[in-house]
Amino acid sequence: MGSRVGRGVEAARDAAVSFHPRSMPLFAARNYQYELLSSFYLPFLLAVVDSTIISVVAKNAFAGTVSNATLNFVVAILTASTAFANIVSFVWVKFAHGRDKVRFINGLQLGMIGLVALIGVVPRNAGGLVMLTVLVLLARFCWAGFVTLRTTVWRQNYTRELRAHITGKLATIQVLSVAMLGFGLGMAMNNDDRAFRLFFPLGALLALTGVWAWSRVRVRNGPALLEAERNTPAGQDRPSISPVSVVRLLRSDKRYAGYMGCMMLLGLGNLMVGPVLVIALRDLFNFQYLGGIVIANSLPLAMMPLSIPFWARLLDKVHVIEFRAIHCWFFVAASVIITIAGVTRSPNLLYVSAVIQGLAFGGGVLAWNLGHLDFAPAHRASEYMGVHVTLTGLRGLVAPFLAVGIWKGLEYLSPGAGAWTFAFCAGLSALGGLGFLRLRAIRKRELAADPEKRAEAKAAGPAMETSR
Repeated sequence: MGSRVGRGVEAARDAAVSFHPRSMPLFAARNYQYELLSSFYLPFLLAVVDSTIISVVAKNAFAGTVSNATLNFVVAILTASTAFANIVSFVWVKFAHGRDKVRFINGLQLGMIGLVALIGVVPRNAGGLVMLTVLVLLARFCWAGFVTLRTTVWRQNYTRELRAHITGKLATIQVLSVAMLGFGLGMAMNNDDRAFRLFFPLGALLALTGVWAWSRVRVRNGPALLEAERNTPAGQDRPSISPVSVVRLLRSDKRYAGYMGCMMLLGLGNLMVGPVLVIALRDLFNFQYLGGIVIANSLPLAMMPLSIPFWARLLDKVHVIEFRAIHCWFFVAASVIITIAGVTRSPNLLYVSAVIQGLAFGGGVLAWNLGHLDFAPAHRASEYMGVHVTLTGLRGLVAPFLAVGIWKGLEYLSPGAGAWTFAFCAGLSALGGLGFLRLRAIRKRELAADPEKRAEAKAAGPAMETSR
């Protein structure tokens, strides 16, 4: 027994040491150090506008101030905010083209700090609910720009073999911070539902440390990248503020278009789960602040660090198409279990589903941030990410309202039948999974039939080799 405990302590120590900047290659250590610091402090902003946390807070804090139907509609908007905000990503790509990415990101972070501070003073009435919704959406617009442009910095600073490993470390710190902050907010709001008035402005103040840390990040070969962007000829390789640019890129890269199509189905199914889960937690299971935040946010996020190392190793070795063909079925399983929980009124199954969903999120956060880099040329990384997150925003605009509409329709036909909405979500995600399996099969056939493509895949790195 003693030896087992000793091995466990040693493994925990090794895991903790692996986060230290000295564990990274010399060329990556400095930037990683500052990004690690920012990943701890920026969640003080992110937790406030996290779609699941803020929707649970709104569902409980504004109950009785407006009708239940109106409040559920607002919950749909707030739950959609994370994904919907990404619809403006092509705008950020255009504005940041040829400009210093770190300074641009810092501007977005400072804007978000001001918005989060204002959320802490909204009144508890119908007007305050409108203010809250607008402020959350604006803050999420700022975060979407940060996420979009950050991948260009990662593309420059970290090699393909190291990128998922470092992203996993940063994501682990971020999600653990958000999970702990969400849990703390839930406890505080259960004790005093005015606690957010202190929690939100204080979080905005602490997040300034994260902004400072990001300002210290340096982009490798930054001048060359800016020169390449500024010298890009007008036409299809130059980002545009017009949504037509999204269509143009997808037409020019059929493989990426297929990947985006499958992501649309998988993502639509996943995004539909959020709003109806928040509604079900309150209306079917009578969970309050803490219970709702734990199931919808803290527990899934707490599970992510357990799976991130596994998913990072897999993504470092295989192309993102092959990765998604494996990873997506965890989301399908989570939706199936939520369906059973809702239909049978079994709250314990909600915790099981939250665990599986968290394991899936661990892989999702890596593939969502890095997957486009398996398709994009270096100087077009922001443009490819812009297409990806813009389409995420499109499904984020549709998914919550579709989900709430189905829920309301089923409840109208038969009270209590709304839980079957989760089965529809599972079906959409499964269709996306079948699409990834088809793309994987096509890719393997192409590489097997074309020696030149096989050689290119081998030269591109481990991510391409495994599909031979």
